[in-house]
Order: sequence, then C-alpha cells, then structure tokens
Amino acid sequence: MRKIIFLLTVLVITNLEAQNQDCNIKYNLMSGNVKAKKYADAKPDLEYLLANCPKLSVSIYQYGARAAEKTKDHDLVKKVYEARIANYPNKGVAKAHSDYVDYAIKHKLISDDEAFKILELAYSISPEDIGVKNIYRYFEGITNRYKDTDPQKVFDTYDNVVEAVGEKLDGYNERLAPLLKKEEAGTLTAKEKRTLRAIKINSKALGQVEGGLDAMIESIATCDRLIPILSRDFEANKSNATWLRRGVSRLHNKGCKTDPLYAKLARAYAEASPSSDAYNFLAGVLEKNGDVSGADEMRKKAFNLETDPIKKAKLKLMEAHDASGSARKRALALEALQFNPNMGKAYLLIASLYAKSANSCGSDVFEKKMVYVAALNKARKAQQVDPGCGAGRYVSSYSANVPSKKDIFTKGISSGSTYRIGCWIGETVRVP
Repeated sequence: MRKIIFLLTVLVITNLEAQNQDCNIKYNLMSGNVKAKKYADAKPDLEYLLANCPKLSVSIYQYGARAAEKTKDHDLVKKVYEARIANYPNKGVAKAHSDYVDYAIKHKLISDDEAFKILELAYSISPEDIGVKNIYRYFEGITNRYKDTDPQKVFDTYDNVVEAVGEKLDGYNERLAPLLKKEEAGTLTAKEKRTLRAIKINSKALGQVEGGLDAMIESIATCDRLIPILSRDFEANKSNATWLRRGVSRLHNKGCKTDPLYAKLARAYAEASPSSDAYNFLAGVLEKNGDVSGADEMRKKAFNLETDPIKKAKLKLMEAHDASGSARKRALALEALQFNPNMGKAYLLIASLYAKSANSCGSDVFEKKMVYVAALNKARKAQQVDPGCGAGRYVSSYSANVPSKKDIFTKGISSGSTYRIGCWIGETVRVP
C-alpha cells in the first residue's frame, strides 16, 4: 500500500512539474511574440495559459491584454480582463479596470453607465492608478448624478481627485527640475530623454484634467451654493481638519471671503490643525479685519513653520494672489519661484498681471502689444518648466495679441531688436 501511495505521489509531482514546464514554455513563447509585435501568433499560447496556468504570473495578463487589443479580439480582451481580476484581485486592479474601460469605450462595447460602475470600483481601490481620461470621465459621472441631489458628494470627490492630481504633478515637477538642467547643459542620456518626454506628456495631460474638473465644477461651486452647505455641516465637522481645510480653501478660491463663514472656518481650521496652511488662511482674515501687522506676523509664522520648499512656494503664491497692487503680487510670485523654480502657476500669475496692464503701460498700439510679448514670455516659461500648469491657453491668448509685422514697421523698429517696457513692469524683451 505504501508503495502505491508513493508511486501515485511521484506521478502527481511529475505531472505538476511537466505542466509547470509547459506553462513556462507557453509563457515565454507568448511574451516573446508580443514583444516582437506578432500579436496573432501570441493568442494560442495565451489561451493555453488562461485555461491551464492562470496564476503563473500577472504578466500573462499584461502581455495578453496587448495581444488581444492589438488584434481587436473583443471577446479575448474581456476574458483577459476578467481572468486578471479573478486571479490577481490585489495587484494593479484599479489600473486594469481603467485600461479595460478605455478599450471598451473606444470600441463601444459598454454603455456610459457600465463604464461609470467599473470606474467607481477602480476609484474606491486606488484613485491614483486610474488613467487620465478616466479621472475626468469618473468625475463627470459623479457630477451628472449628484450635482442636484448631493452636491457635497461632488465637492468631496473633486477635492479627492484634485489633491491626487496635485500630488502627482508635484512629484513630476521634482523629477523634472534636474532633467531640465541636464537638457540645457546637453548632458541627458537616452534613457533620461525618454523619461523627460514621458514626464512632460503626463504632466500636460494631468494639467488638462485639472482644468477640466475646475470648469465642470464652476457652475456648482458658487458662493450661494457653498455657504448654506458648509454652514449646515459646520457643527458636525468643526474639529475635522480635512473638512475645514477643504471648506475654507473652496471659499477662498471662489471669492467668498467676505462672508462671515470664511472667518469662522479659518479660525476653526487653525484650532483643529495648527499648521502653516491654517495660519495662512487666518492671516487673510486678520488682514480683512484691518489687522495688517497681525496678518503679516501670522504669515511669517506660517512660512517659518513649513520646511518643504514646494509648500513654501505655495504659501508665497497664495499670499501673492491675496496681495494688493501688481508690483507687490509680482514680488511675492518671484519669491515663490525662489523656493520652486518650476512653479508654472507663479509665472502665469505674473503673465496675467502684465496682460492686464497692457492698456495702461503703453501709449500706442505697438507699445501696448509689446506688453503682451512680456506676458507671452512668462507663459512660455511656465509651459517649459511646468507642463501641467495649464499654460497652453495663456500662450494662445497672448500670442494673438503681440505686434504684427505692420505694427512693427509702422513704429520703425527692427524685428529681433530689444525693447524696454516701462511702467511698473520695467522689463526688456525682444521684438517679435
């Protein structure tokens, strides 16, 4: 009897080893064909792996998805997707959901409602792993479903998504700075060139998503709508630092600072979270109440408390937006750039200040249009150092307002020569 059991055990082990060997061979053939872009040749081995070795490696599904998608085998795409979710429920699932939605929508395989349900699941698992298009698609679904019945859900989702996008953009900016320096010096390796290109593409895409989300929520997040909701929920959240930060930030960004609720939220936030961020909001309240010295002291306190240079730059930029006078705003934006030279939004603030001064900083058409050249230079700089800051529309707008060849000829100035812009701007630029 023992001999029989032993022989059966040996037989089972031998069969398992043989099957594993077959699985490894099939996997190597399948992945090799995918790498060689022989997608049709990869499909028979993929089918074998799905049927016999579904837990051999998650890479089965990564290569398999490419083979199925490239051959436009919709049934196989769905099969690979479902098998991956079933066999690797804790490994890159949010991205798998997002990738499947991209393919399925492109080929009209699922409805908008079905896509939203999958993205809702992906978002609940890992929002940062959802593709750029699907971040927008998911938020659009939330907005359309809840803007009238539960606007707070829309606001909460917006905050979560924008914070995740912001963190990604900050991460890209940190990696971008040294690469741009090496690019300028001409010392980039081939690998670094690919990395730089990928960061620029991803940053720009994320910036477009951020702009799209802002545009979508614009009609919902009005002072008339925000104040009643925040007032209603204040008592239940007066010690909730995250809720308070988001509430006071939204009122600040939407220009609702004159309402007493803004000061109430700012004070509660400072009590719940004695942080640089909270003190900076509180400084605005003090300034509004006429306590200018107290506001300055509070801003210094906030700034000195912060150690992260990127966050220091954000504090300075926020102060710049709140400051009075174009020259003061620019000075603070330039201070922000000392802490984060890749802060595109600081350059864009300066660009917008210049553009707004075009009529007052020029005595004729040429001089006024040259102010737009200075604005355009700042917008282009923003686009260069921070592809995700949304500089594209600024560049397009200012480009349309620079002097024409006729303007330059009429003025009697040569194209390519330098020109000094007076007024408070005081910059020398090149004539286009």
